[in-house]
Amino acid sequence: MRKEEQIRACYHALLGAWGPQHWWPARTRFEVIVGAYLTQNTAWTNVERALRQLRSAGLLNVHAIQTVPLRTLESMIRSAGYFRQKARSLKTFVAFLNDRYGGSLTRMFAQPTKTLRQELLSLNGIGAESADSILLYAGQHPIFVVDAYTRRVFGRHGILPENAPYEVIRQLCEKALAGISAQSAVPVTKTENQEPETVLAVHRPSLMSLAKRSDVAQVYNDMHGLIVRVGKHYCLKSKPRCEQCPLRPFLPS
Repeated sequence: MRKEEQIRACYHALLGAWGPQHWWPARTRFEVIVGAYLTQNTAWTNVERALRQLRSAGLLNVHAIQTVPLRTLESMIRSAGYFRQKARSLKTFVAFLNDRYGGSLTRMFAQPTKTLRQELLSLNGIGAESADSILLYAGQHPIFVVDAYTRRVFGRHGILPENAPYEVIRQLCEKALAGISAQSAVPVTKTENQEPETVLAVHRPSLMSLAKRSDVAQVYNDMHGLIVRVGKHYCLKSKPRCEQCPLRPFLPS
C-alpha cells in the first residue's frame, strides 16, 4: 500500500470509529491563537487552567493582552509552563497584529496561506506546528498540522520515519487527504476490542470547532484531532495499547 493510501485508510478507520473530535476547543479565534502559544511543551490540561484564568480576568482579547502588564500576564499563564517566554511571545504577536493589520484578525486571515505562514514563522515564539495550528484552527486555512503524535503514529505504522522533516510529513498528509469529502456526522462503529468510552470525542463542540470551513480544511481538522486521540490513549510512548486501537489492522506485519 502506498503512503498516501495508508494515510487515507487510517483517516477513514479513525473517523468511522470515533467521529469528529471537535477541534479546536475555543470560543473565539483569538482564544485559539493564545492556546496555540500556551500548549507548546505542556499538556492541554495546563493550558485550560491558564485560559480559565485569562477568561476570568477579561484578558482573552487583543486589546487586553496589549495593555496588561507583562508581570500580570505571566502570573495568569503560569500553569502553562515557560510562562515568561510565552507571555513575551503573546505580546509580540499582538504588536505584530496591530502594526501589520490594525489589530484585525479578519484582515490578517484574509492573507494567502503561504504569505501569512511566513509572517507568523518570522515571529519569536512561533514554530511550524504553532503557525499551522493558528492558520487551520483560527483562520480555517487549508494546512495540515503535524505534531509529535503524528510522527509517532506514522513511524510505528511504517509510513515515515519519526524524525522525518516537518514539511515532508505535512505535504504528504495534504496530498493524501486531498479530494476527500468532509463528513459533518459519521456513524460511530466500535472495533472488536474497543472500550466503550473510546467512542467519545476528545472535546465537546465549540464555537470554533463548528466554524464554517472548506471541505479540505475540515478533513485536515478531523485527521489531526483523530491522531491526537490515538497518540494520547493508544499509541503511547511506552506500552502502546495496540489491541484496542482502530489502526491495529494497519500495523506492519
